[in-house]
Amino acid sequence: MFIRRRKNKSGSTTIVIVDKSKGKFTELHNVGTSKEEDRILELIVLGKEWIRSKELAIQPELDLYGEEREAKSNELKAVEDVLSNIDNILINGTDLILNRVFDRIGFNEIKDEVFRKLVLSRLSYPASKAATVEYLKNHFDEDINLSRIYRYLDKLGDKQHTKVQKISVIHTREILGGSIGVMFYDVTTLYFETDLEDDLRKTGFSKEGKHSHPQIILGLLVSLDGYPLAYCIHEGNKYEGHTMLPVIEAFVKEYGLDEFIVVADSGLMNNANIEELERLGYKYIIGAKLKTEKLSIREYICSQPKIDRQMFEIDKGQGRRLLVGYTDDRAKKDAYNRDKGVRRLEKAYRRGSLSKENINKRGYNKFLDINSQIHVTINYDKIAQDAAWDGLKGYLTNTTIPTEQVYEAYHNLWNVERAFRIAKSKIEIRPMFHFTRRRIEAHICICFVALKVYKELERVLKITDIKLSVDKVMNMAKTITTIRVYLPQNKCY
Repeated sequence: MFIRRRKNKSGSTTIVIVDKSKGKFTELHNVGTSKEEDRILELIVLGKEWIRSKELAIQPELDLYGEEREAKSNELKAVEDVLSNIDNILINGTDLILNRVFDRIGFNEIKDEVFRKLVLSRLSYPASKAATVEYLKNHFDEDINLSRIYRYLDKLGDKQHTKVQKISVIHTREILGGSIGVMFYDVTTLYFETDLEDDLRKTGFSKEGKHSHPQIILGLLVSLDGYPLAYCIHEGNKYEGHTMLPVIEAFVKEYGLDEFIVVADSGLMNNANIEELERLGYKYIIGAKLKTEKLSIREYICSQPKIDRQMFEIDKGQGRRLLVGYTDDRAKKDAYNRDKGVRRLEKAYRRGSLSKENINKRGYNKFLDINSQIHVTINYDKIAQDAAWDGLKGYLTNTTIPTEQVYEAYHNLWNVERAFRIAKSKIEIRPMFHFTRRRIEAHICICFVALKVYKELERVLKITDIKLSVDKVMNMAKTITTIRVYLPQNKCY
């Protein structure tokens, strides 16, 4: 038996089943007639099925693999049932990890899903609030309106600020064995993409070179290993040294600290700040400004032999100790930087571009002289005098701890510097596009919590001996998907 196409005078085609027996052709079955090619192809398929059914009736097929075929059929049906009930596919691997860390710290005490989503989004997809809304919708099927987020930022005030700091401090105390011990303080500047200033956003000296942009000053207090404790926000043109004492005093009062040491860079300290720290009974370790010490101390420092990685101590009275250390590596770095700066000055001098108008006292312009005729020259005697200080670093403290511990504590300041780098590069705390004080404060609060979550995840990876960075773990997590299936009989997911 076979299929034959029979052309009709009307232009249509008839599909018939034909059998050839003893040289004679016999039409066994008329499948159908049509002028449409698609219909004709369907009729051919029907004809093949008719032939197959007749052949099986004449000679039944021995089914040796019926059970296997039935099992395969059931398997396909089961998969089809599952696929037909898939409700959504979520790319939420990062949240599966970050949610547990968020709860582990204790931030789940804040019963607010918008807050949680905004914090975790800063870590997995740092972007503008509008882009965050799209991210939540596409990855988690979370339909959060943008205006709702802005209203939320407007109400996220000092109460939330205090609460997140308390949760962070309690958790940090636990992982440090019940005591904060050493606290590190530093500041950075955060700029805005605008030319407009207000009571908070003001132009000032920018640590990021954005001198024409309005900015705010962010002060950050961290513990050993860089766990964030507290933060403060100040006007962009405020002197950095005036930002430290208020936040430390408020922090000490809030949490009843007694045994602790404040560590800060020399740029944050002046005599008034040091005297205030001592009046409050606080212990401190700060970078000393050796070149501004009185002449007798400067002469004594320069007279000491420079031996790599050795320190000596000077008693300044009133319980103050000045520790001075020298390293060959620092000396090489100081000399390299100075030579580089002098070469730049010499190049400008040869060009004739050095003038009174473009001179400031920052950098290596301190090596320039201006005579009475307003003529600028390079003073090589000052350069030689500066070289005498290569490799020297001073530390001022009112503690009684050993010299090695003073050195180690001060050089842990890199923890707060790294915290700022994480906040800027990973969490993207700046630039900011908010313009009201409440939204700026809310944004900083969210980023502070995100920084705490980042540091806790880093700690968990370390104590569980998982030799992966947080960034690598996050990138791997972004490849994880969750398939959400609806079970119609159970009426649940």
